[in-house]
Amino acid sequence: MKKRILISDIAKALGVSVTTVSFILNDKAKEKRISESLTKRVLDYVKKVGYKPNELAKSLRTGKTKIIGLIIEDISNPFFSNIARLIETKVYEQGYRIIYCSTNNDTEKTKELIGMFNDRQVDGFIITPSEGIEDTISNLLQANVPVVLFDRYLPEVETDYVIADNFQGSFDATVHFNEQGYKRIGLVSLYSNQTQMRDRLDGYMKAMDQFKKQAYIKKIQLDVSEEEAMDELHEFVVDNRLDAVLFATNYLAITGLKSGKRNEYKLPALIAFDDHTLFKLHEPAITVVSQPIEEIANQIINILLLKLQGKAKSIKCLTLPCELKIRESSILK
Repeated sequence: MKKRILISDIAKALGVSVTTVSFILNDKAKEKRISESLTKRVLDYVKKVGYKPNELAKSLRTGKTKIIGLIIEDISNPFFSNIARLIETKVYEQGYRIIYCSTNNDTEKTKELIGMFNDRQVDGFIITPSEGIEDTISNLLQANVPVVLFDRYLPEVETDYVIADNFQGSFDATVHFNEQGYKRIGLVSLYSNQTQMRDRLDGYMKAMDQFKKQAYIKKIQLDVSEEEAMDELHEFVVDNRLDAVLFATNYLAITGLKSGKRNEYKLPALIAFDDHTLFKLHEPAITVVSQPIEEIANQIINILLLKLQGKAKSIKCLTLPCELKIRESSILK
């Protein structure tokens, strides 16, 4: 194995002090009045020999790891994977690195992952919070660890967050169904007290009340198997003779499509909350409530960087508009 090059090796090779090399590598050459010619000679040599600083030693010295913990619900979901990709790209440009993992909405797993990342002294957190982690987030904030929540927030915890307008997105989708002339419009959601699920339910209910229509609501348990969920959806759609269904997540919509195919029943008109590659390929193409993924990522990074730099003047709670992308699945034939 090739011997690791140390600052002392560089100093010895160039005939200068270790302190001088250290100042140059830490961008303090001008501050310490080190000549430009010496600075260039050191940096050229560093590049030539491929010197890499000891990040652990540097983090112990500065108290900063330049690492951000990204804890999300499910990295396999296109919404979360696209957000993660954009965040990773943007923080990399600012000299930070991302470590991330999925929680699958498991409270204990979320707490464990936050604790593990915190033990490794990440500089800040970006989190899609599971239920029941209010105390865990509060402890981070009390320790002055920067935290930005996204996709949903914790009403009892005063911290920064970036979310989509789930209420308006669901309302607009349900209004669209009504304006198309559908009579029996259902909502498929989850048994969850998370804010995004509550808002999507409330948006649906407001639109149904506005059009004086009966509401049909089906909630699926988070831990139910896909087979059981397909059976429940089949029963919900057929027994209520629904002609339109709003799915509160993209994966619920995919389960609905599978249910229709397996049980050989005609699917009603569909709208899914959050887009998915499959939805454009399906016949008919699926109408979606699309969240502004790039803007969400931009705002998360802007807020977190200000907090990391100590420049955040107040807590920011941002709600960004969704877009209803109308495709064939919601058009009344």
